[in-house]
Amino acid sequence: MSFENLNLIEPILRALKTEGYTTPTPIQEQSIPIILQHKDLLGCAQTGTGKTAAFAIPILQLLYQDRLQHKEQKTIKALILTPTRELAIQIAESFAAYGKHTGLKHLVIFGGVSQNPQVDALRRGVDILVATPGRLLDLMNQKYVHLDHIKMLVLDEADRMLDMGFVNDVKKVIAKVPAKRQTLFFSATMPNEIQNLANTILTRPEKVEVTPVSSTAETIQQELYYVDKGDKKALLNHILKDKEIKTALVFTRTKHGADKVVKDLVKVGITAEAIHGNKSQNARQRALTNFKNRTTRVLIATDIAARGIDIDELTHVINYELPNIPETYVHRIGRTGRAGASGIALSFCDAEEIDFLKDIHKLIAKQIPVNEAHPYPMSPQSMVAKAEAAAKSGGGGQKRGRGFGNKDRGRSGNNNKSTSNSGSMSGASRGGNSRGGRRD
Repeated sequence: MSFENLNLIEPILRALKTEGYTTPTPIQEQSIPIILQHKDLLGCAQTGTGKTAAFAIPILQLLYQDRLQHKEQKTIKALILTPTRELAIQIAESFAAYGKHTGLKHLVIFGGVSQNPQVDALRRGVDILVATPGRLLDLMNQKYVHLDHIKMLVLDEADRMLDMGFVNDVKKVIAKVPAKRQTLFFSATMPNEIQNLANTILTRPEKVEVTPVSSTAETIQQELYYVDKGDKKALLNHILKDKEIKTALVFTRTKHGADKVVKDLVKVGITAEAIHGNKSQNARQRALTNFKNRTTRVLIATDIAARGIDIDELTHVINYELPNIPETYVHRIGRTGRAGASGIALSFCDAEEIDFLKDIHKLIAKQIPVNEAHPYPMSPQSMVAKAEAAAKSGGGGQKRGRGFGNKDRGRSGNNNKSTSNSGSMSGASRGGNSRGGRRD
């Protein structure tokens, strides 16, 4: 299967070729024909599967063909709702890349920055609007955004919008969109509330399900470190002494925790920045840009801020604190090992996080291998608590005897990386392409 087999128009195929695309990913192969038939779609897919291209490409084609027939003025015809600023920006970049030869205009709007440039662009006219719910409702209330001509509505990362408390805002937006429309609904997980929302806004949808949330990519090497809470800082410093770790995305559960880790790393001479909801949009974008171009070696993130972050060749994800929601573990480590590339995910677990670990093991249906050869093992008291919890859960993970920083580990990581880039993928990233780039 190639993109030429999906009945795509020449302007889009030309753009895809420029972007280095060769073979569509499974969600693209399944979703694009459905969307081109003007059908509603319910997509269950996590980030890294090529989801953005799965809806952006057919939206561009349908709007391009529609404009050739009707020669309409530039009114908003497609609306993509997404929970975070970072994801909104990346979706807009995708539309720019795939639609560069279509003449269609797109705009991304989000809060935390001045609305004036966004309002000016709206006045000039746009075909496709990518928006976060808060800023969209604000500009709707000010009469700058009118949704009367919407033909296509996309809800992306619906489960994250639920987690962030946006569902009521989303419902307000949907109430202003024409009932006669095509709706595309994407979510990495399908809790009852999300399923109920999908049922109310979709009409006889086709369902596409790719990479269930419980699965972790086979190309990701996972390791678990049992460590006392007070020793996590020292363990992180120890791990980052390995110069082969070019980039690392470190997760904390709280914004305060992210800032504290940054300060600790900077004190020992490691370049690090944090990205979370308390940072201004400019600060978040600057931190992300610095990390992508490797000016900053370590990016510390909370889960909400990190959803949608897409970084080429991210070698390591480190769970400084385990998430209290097991599905979040899968999302976190999925930031590395994307689209067939190899990656390493390291997780710290203190005595208070044993129950979180138990839930993660249950979800992924396997034990994360334990690295015991590190200089900060758990204290005897914590080991007792761990043993008791492990007895209840049926085990504490497979043991691994070698230390992280030794030479064997370095060679192993390199070998994994080189073999994953062999020709077998026939176009791995940027949604089935042959070179690195944007996935989600």
